[in-house]
Amino acid sequence: MRPSLPSTFQARTVTSPEGADIFVRSGGSGPVVVLLHGYAETSDSWAPLAAELVKTYTVVAPDLRGIGRSSRPEGGYDKKTQAADIRAVVTALGYDRTSVVSHDIGIMVAYAYAALYPDKVERLVVMDAPLPGVAPWDEIVQNPALWHFSFHGPDAERLVEGRERIYLDRIWNDFSGDPNKPDEDTRAHYAAQYAQPGAMRAGFAQFTAFAKDAEDNKVFQQTKLRMPVLAVGGEKSFGATEAAVMRNVAVNVREAVVPGAGHWLMEESPALTVALIQDFLKDQIVAASGGPRP
Repeated sequence: MRPSLPSTFQARTVTSPEGADIFVRSGGSGPVVVLLHGYAETSDSWAPLAAELVKTYTVVAPDLRGIGRSSRPEGGYDKKTQAADIRAVVTALGYDRTSVVSHDIGIMVAYAYAALYPDKVERLVVMDAPLPGVAPWDEIVQNPALWHFSFHGPDAERLVEGRERIYLDRIWNDFSGDPNKPDEDTRAHYAAQYAQPGAMRAGFAQFTAFAKDAEDNKVFQQTKLRMPVLAVGGEKSFGATEAAVMRNVAVNVREAVVPGAGHWLMEESPALTVALIQDFLKDQIVAASGGPRP
């Protein structure tokens, strides 16, 4: 079934001072939670989580620069610049302090956001991806399955033009714990969006920026994050390595591994993943009401 955010969400486009128009949908009331999606998907991927969080939170779900219905500028795909995009979205919607939930390359943007604006992040959830330049990055990128990290540029664009679904199927298949997930409707939905003019160029640019991201992260990690962090890995994907990565950049890390799941946690194990996130965020509701906060 094709993923979709709650019909009650309102859509708008926010112009970032960094030169991108960011498409964002939001809804609900209460403490604010920003959801940052990953590659081969869009903000639609948050459908199972958004449907639950909207009952007790204000949920903000942007499409990252270059992806989905956001604009596709030539540059600015380093995650520090994209963090500024997200800050522009948060403030344009009238918010300030939020929690941030992220998956895949979304965690790279989320980490940059938390490092740049540490007093603006209540809680941080990162799911199933590495951080460029942060150990064990050098070992992780030696995995042959991650060849797509280095697959970009004009020739790569020519190779995948008109074959976007084949390229994306390979990513979905290789990193899933369940060969039937994501399902056919979901794959068709995302493939159509990544087949739009300029979309693959912009998608590849996320990876081209990893060298710059690694440089920025070397600076960021000199100051450890102090907000509570939940590091989630799929058992058949990053597993406990997610928490190992985050302990290099944060002092308060809670570890969780989703049994049987690969990389696509919202598609493969939505109920358990949503429950993990809700349990972690619930302390924020207590804090918002003036009660104790760990």
